[in-house]
Amino acid sequence: MPVIVELARATYRKMVQNLWWATGLTTRSRSARGGVLANAGILLSPALGAVLMSASTVVVALNAQLLGRGRRVASGVY
Repeated sequence: MPVIVELARATYRKMVQNLWWATGLTTRSRSARGGVLANAGILLSPALGAVLMSASTVVVALNAQLLGRGRRVASGVY
């Protein structure tokens, strides 16, 4: 039973991490794409904004994969 609780806690921590990653990357790319930083000379094209949105998804997916890798290494199963 303690292993299940440990896995549930690790999963919850990873979910919170992924939420922060996705929110942070999405907010920054949308604000830059929307012209908020235009006064500073920073303006993204819509295509680059779309790439950054996709990068957010990739970062979240890779971060989620780290949870499974840590469990396999800790248990000795590869």
